[in-house]
Amino acid sequence: MSYSLSTRTVTRRIRRGLAATALALLAAAAKALGYRLLRIRDRGALGVADGAIPYRTTVFDDSVAGVANLDPALLAALRQAATDAAREGVAFYVNSGWRSPEYQRQLRRETVAEYGSEEAASRWVSTPETSLHVAGRAVDIGPPPSAAWLSRNGAAYGLCQIYRNEPWHYELRPEAIVHGPPPMYANPSEDPRTRRKRS
Repeated sequence: MSYSLSTRTVTRRIRRGLAATALALLAAAAKALGYRLLRIRDRGALGVADGAIPYRTTVFDDSVAGVANLDPALLAALRQAATDAAREGVAFYVNSGWRSPEYQRQLRRETVAEYGSEEAASRWVSTPETSLHVAGRAVDIGPPPSAAWLSRNGAAYGLCQIYRNEPWHYELRPEAIVHGPPPMYANPSEDPRTRRKRS
């Protein structure tokens, strides 16, 4: 009997170790691709109602606030692009869309902690007052092949990558349908729309 208990204990430890290793590898891969994973222990009461996006949420999922609260014109363009991409076997998933100010504030705090300063954090996450996600005018699309499809075809729908360091971040620029996408900023800190207003 003690032998089987010991075997179960060893099996559990191996499973836990494998799960921890898998999570570490997933986090490293996500970071390498530029995706940020929220630390669940830091989230507090924030969740889907604040803009957190459940795994494999599509641009058609109106039951998720992060999708439903997007600007209607942006959402219509995304849905048309997603419908056309699906004909080529490409599925769009929303990694982030609309966010509440509280959710954005939390992302900003986490990014400051990760990168060590407000200035460094501003290259990745805007303040709630300047965030285009809080305004519902920006969406992060994944997985990478979907973002790549949008990079090639998005301008035809008015969907444009705005920041060179964020190939997943798209905004609606209707003029791109005729004139092509606008020049990209290196990162959000160079975008005049996301800079803090000085008083």
